Amino acid sequence: MASRKIDVLVAAVSLIVGVSAMMAGCDRGAAYHQHSGFTMGTYYAVTYAGAARCVGELSEVLEDELDAVNAQMSTYLPDSELSRFNASNALDWVDVSIELAETIAVALELSKQSQGAFDVTVGPLVNAWGFGPQERTEPPSAEEVASALARVGYDKLMVDVELSALRKRQVDLYVDLSAIAKGHGVDRLAAVLDRHGCEHFLVDIGGEVRTRGHNASGSDWRVGIEVPDGSGSIQRVLYLSGLAVATSGDYRNFRVESGSRISHTIDPRRGRPVEHDLASVTVVAERAELADGYATLISVLGAESGLRFARDRDLAVFLIVRQEAGFEERYTAPMTRYLPGLK
Repeated sequence: MASRKIDVLVAAVSLIVGVSAMMAGCDRGAAYHQHSGFTMGTYYAVTYAGAARCVGELSEVLEDELDAVNAQMSTYLPDSELSRFNASNALDWVDVSIELAETIAVALELSKQSQGAFDVTVGPLVNAWGFGPQERTEPPSAEEVASALARVGYDKLMVDVELSALRKRQVDLYVDLSAIAKGHGVDRLAAVLDRHGCEHFLVDIGGEVRTRGHNASGSDWRVGIEVPDGSGSIQRVLYLSGLAVATSGDYRNFRVESGSRISHTIDPRRGRPVEHDLASVTVVAERAELADGYATLISVLGAESGLRFARDRDLAVFLIVRQEAGFEERYTAPMTRYLPGLK
């Protein structure tokens, strides 16, 4: 699949997005525009075209929407809604934006579906294992892990979407939406483009992607899945229109201790990094928020349990699993619609 033509390759954490190099008109004569920048600690890139009111400069509108997402969900901005909620010692209901409440509700639903494999309260464990703001060279003690684990648990977080409110059941609960916020941001930008009459677009935030219509060549948008070895080469190419895709992998963020690979993916149920051979998970879904969350969830479950989880829910999932002599591909039947060559 690496020989397939992709006009422009935009490197991402785990995806390479193919975008037409000739930003001319597609078969409908629409002009294509591009806008890019940085957000949520990574890059973002938007390519769009469509109706007359879409043509023009949408940069400021897109930037404003990303600022709104960060103001609601960032853990790096001390005055964001989520940061203020995390800092509060109150156990009462706290009013928040409907967007934050709905995102938390999606996260909690994924937690319930996976019996805690997906958990947005996992932050204390991530920090304990040295994958947070402060790196560490030694693994945490059993006591440190137990202490962090006592602060983790999706059942300690409550949401009321109708009231747009959140509530802690434990004062030191810490919520981090990094496993779903980029996908949510992609969906928000897609909604902006849709409101402005853009009939064709590709939105990419750090490798989380959503598409509509066609690229400048009049074809489905092409999104490449990287070989999970850090080389940047392409394993497979997805063909998408009107759908979102996200990839989660541990091949860019890990460390080696005493000859053992320590993954940055933490299992919230065990309080430890995952120890399986699943290197990369790609999920296609209607919304980037769901693709993002499911990709992380399956990364925790591992290849066998993750594939079973995906098949039970008819999810379009593509896995790359480490083997002694390279990598093995595994996938669900719905994924064959988007990856030519799969059977």
